[in-house]
Amino acid sequence: MTFDIIELTDDELEQLTAIQMQLLRTAQKKKNELVRGMQKDLEMFRLLIMGNGFSYSDIYAHKQADLQAELDYQVEILKEQLLYSMSLNEPLPDIDSDQEKVGYIVDYSLSYTDRYNIVRAYYLAIENPVERMNLYANDDVAKRYLGSYYTTLYNVLSMYSQ
Repeated sequence: MTFDIIELTDDELEQLTAIQMQLLRTAQKKKNELVRGMQKDLEMFRLLIMGNGFSYSDIYAHKQADLQAELDYQVEILKEQLLYSMSLNEPLPDIDSDQEKVGYIVDYSLSYTDRYNIVRAYYLAIENPVERMNLYANDDVAKRYLGSYYTTLYNVLSMYSQ
């Protein structure tokens, strides 16, 4: 896979941890999907305007510029999220054993917001508030998985318990 979402030398690429490499692959895959989506949209627009007699109009160039600007914006967001996640320099978690311990999805390639939403939905599905808080307070996987979001979710769950 060619990585062009961020600039890395071969030496820097070799020094990445497994989790950083996974984050890089996921971000590159999302970028590639965005590029393909833009190309599809642009081709569909080209066929549409050709069929409607606008083939000599500059409307295609304007649409192409708009789509490119949106793509650049989305890629920049991906890049910032990737750099932030990679800078956290978290140790590689034992993903297989974590998945077996808990009832929610443990996927370290997800953003922290997505992780938070998954864990939150899982715990809010537990109807008994005392049981919910006891389980969450003893969830070591959530502590590693959510990082600083763990405390935020603890506060949210405790508000639902009142």
